[in-house]
Amino acid sequence: MNAMNEFIFLKLHLSLPTALPCPSDCPLLPLPRRPTAAVPQLYGGDPPSLRMDSRPPNPLLLGLLTSLLHFSRCAGGESSYIIDAVGLTILPSSTVPSGTPVTIQCQVRVSHDGIPHPTHTFQLTQDDIAIHTSTTTGDKIVYELNPARAADSGSYECQVTVKDKSKTSFSQKLDVTGLQTPILYLNKTTLYEGDTFIATCSASDEKGSLIFRFFRRFRTEEPQKMKQVASNGNSTETKLVLRQVGDYFLYCDYEISLASGTRRSNQSNEVQVIVRGLHISPVMNVLPSPHVYEGDLMEVVCKVVNSLKNVDVFLTRDRRILKKAAVSLSHRFRAQEGDSGELVCKAEWGNLQKETYQVITVKELFSKPRLTVEPVDIFEGERFTLNCSVLVYVPERISNESMKFSIYKDSVMVTPSETYITVAHPSKNGNYTCKAQAASLAHSFVKESPTLVVKAKVLVSRPVLSVVGATLVLGKRFQLLCRSDDGTLPIIYSLHGPEGLIGRRAVSKPGEQAIFNSSAIFKSTQLNNFMCHAKNSQHKPPMVGSVLQLLHSTNIIEPVSKPVLTIVPNMGDISEGQDLTLTCSVQRGTTPISFTWYHTETEGPIAAKNSKKLEASHFIRNVEGQHKGGYYCVCTNAANETKQSHTAVIKVRLAGWKKGLIAVFCILLVLALVLVVAFKTRLLHFKRKRTGELSVKSASTKVERLSLTQAEVNEAANVTPGIMGKSVWSEHVSGSESDDQNSETATEPQYTEVKTGQADPNRAPVKKGTDTVYSEVRNSKQGVPEQTDGQGSVEYAELNHDTDHRNDHGGQGDQADHNDHNDHNDQGDQGGDGNHGDDSVQHGEIDNSVDTHTADHGE
Repeated sequence: MNAMNEFIFLKLHLSLPTALPCPSDCPLLPLPRRPTAAVPQLYGGDPPSLRMDSRPPNPLLLGLLTSLLHFSRCAGGESSYIIDAVGLTILPSSTVPSGTPVTIQCQVRVSHDGIPHPTHTFQLTQDDIAIHTSTTTGDKIVYELNPARAADSGSYECQVTVKDKSKTSFSQKLDVTGLQTPILYLNKTTLYEGDTFIATCSASDEKGSLIFRFFRRFRTEEPQKMKQVASNGNSTETKLVLRQVGDYFLYCDYEISLASGTRRSNQSNEVQVIVRGLHISPVMNVLPSPHVYEGDLMEVVCKVVNSLKNVDVFLTRDRRILKKAAVSLSHRFRAQEGDSGELVCKAEWGNLQKETYQVITVKELFSKPRLTVEPVDIFEGERFTLNCSVLVYVPERISNESMKFSIYKDSVMVTPSETYITVAHPSKNGNYTCKAQAASLAHSFVKESPTLVVKAKVLVSRPVLSVVGATLVLGKRFQLLCRSDDGTLPIIYSLHGPEGLIGRRAVSKPGEQAIFNSSAIFKSTQLNNFMCHAKNSQHKPPMVGSVLQLLHSTNIIEPVSKPVLTIVPNMGDISEGQDLTLTCSVQRGTTPISFTWYHTETEGPIAAKNSKKLEASHFIRNVEGQHKGGYYCVCTNAANETKQSHTAVIKVRLAGWKKGLIAVFCILLVLALVLVVAFKTRLLHFKRKRTGELSVKSASTKVERLSLTQAEVNEAANVTPGIMGKSVWSEHVSGSESDDQNSETATEPQYTEVKTGQADPNRAPVKKGTDTVYSEVRNSKQGVPEQTDGQGSVEYAELNHDTDHRNDHGGQGDQADHNDHNDHNDQGDQGGDGNHGDDSVQHGEIDNSVDTHTADHGE
């Protein structure tokens, strides 16, 4: 916006002779005056582009620009501004000597859109500490340091704030060199040793916090610092003391702390001080002598010779003032035992003190009496003696016969002599003292002994021995407590066991106990071997405890032995339905005992019982197969020692009635098998017999008669073998025919025409339909047809079956036929000559299965 306006102003300044018109509510700003002097350089050393032009601007151009900017601000509404730069200038230079006037100028340049009379807030800081703040409409301020001192040295910055914008100048450093030389002043230069005087050191032109230091130089010695004082001003005043006689030279200087470091001034002027000696040392005399006997009269004289005014004299002993006087004093007193020591005579004038020392010794005419008791350990009921005596005395001044003794109990005289004998009793206990009185030539003395406390002891009572916890487990270590109900501490307890002394314990405080650790015992009677001794007197035998109470007061627990598991009726086989008893027993153990039974085939215990006996039983009613397996028991008691028995294995047999039932079943099965075998044997014999009775008839006359139906076969199965033979097979024609057939010459084969039905699929293929099938029958000599071997001869014609014949009957017949055929072949082999193959029929071979079917259905 400003760049655009400046461009427009430069374009229009030739055509516009005066400022642009402005609305009536926006007054025109006056044209700026021509600057009369150059503006100080901004930022101190910035490039020339940041410097203000020193040439006078064109008044017409400035007027146009000002009017246009003002018009633009009035038209736009909200004013705009920016702080271009803030400059700080230190004049005449950044480094000046102390006392030089210094001017610090801060100037700001602000660009705005015509703000009338903008306000600038200037803040000048030195080392980040604000030293000057000013608010003005002008664009610069001037801060003067006249004159500048070392405290003004530092880094200066100027911050300008316009409305809500601020900008800070670059930092400028000012270094003021040199410090003012301080001046020393003393309120007096002639004084006495130890006298106090006031010294003042000042640097009136300096600023800041100054630290003043005072020095003294004694003759040719090196200067020594006397005091250092910190001051917030440029001067300080303090008190000094010189204690040594002679001439001194005093001077001072100061230090100032700046951000750049500490600076020290030159030393001030030297002031000579003369210190004179003050002769107030006191003189002390002790009369008649520093070494005296108690009771002697003593006098101590303390005074100051050639003293000044206002001198005080003190007599002290062990920092306690005995007497005070001016210039001189005299102190009289009768010497006593506690008067020995060092006396101090002290003279004081102002802050100056002088002292004199004297040691005195006061000897005793006789020592303090001493009270003793016999015996040292006093027990109730015993006699004891108190004796009062003096160890040292001066026979030249005091005779032994002149001493008198008396004994006191709790400040009450019990006897006016040096010896007191009585019987110990609680009423005789107390604090005893004795007094000794002696008289010398000049004085009588009474001395008292230190207090002796007499308290009769109580003899220890018979000790009682007990088991800690009142429970003893055989086989385990335990603790024994030895205790006496009465007895003055300390008491020494001794425990004796089966193997001698176990240990000693000293009880010296209330609440302590004599506890002994003992090894394990395995029998309760071994407790009789323990004994406790108690003793609290050096001159009396120990008291011995009794073990009877130990046995009566102790709960003795015997751990259980290994249990034994007993099974009743026995540990062998057990039949189902019987009752089983599992008995767990131990030989030793304190009751009650906890018994627990376990079964190896199940998880967890199967039963648990607490018994006051050494055994317990668990019953199992109606034993079943699931009760077989291993069993064991576990037992424990208050000793908490668990013992386990061996595992017993049980086998469960079947019940008797089950065995009988199985036996009956087996017998019936055997009988059935015997009957079946007998029946089959009988049937086989019958078939062989009936084979010889079969008749062969011509097939051309009665074909139907020779055909067997399924119904006939079924009927044959329901009759006896004899009847079955008659119903199935045709009878022989006549006895003569049978005789002829049985003859040896009648070996010609006979042929029978048999009409066949459906063939058995399991047999050899034969002709079907109404084809004539010929069967060769060879008769033996006995009249029974001779059976040929199974390959070539055909015995009977195969029956013709109806179309509704059941397949299951055929299958059964085939199997039976095969079996019977084998039997029959065996018989034929036994009766024949073995040449059956020569008699085979040429027309075809048919298996002899008719009788096989009959036998099968018979079964």
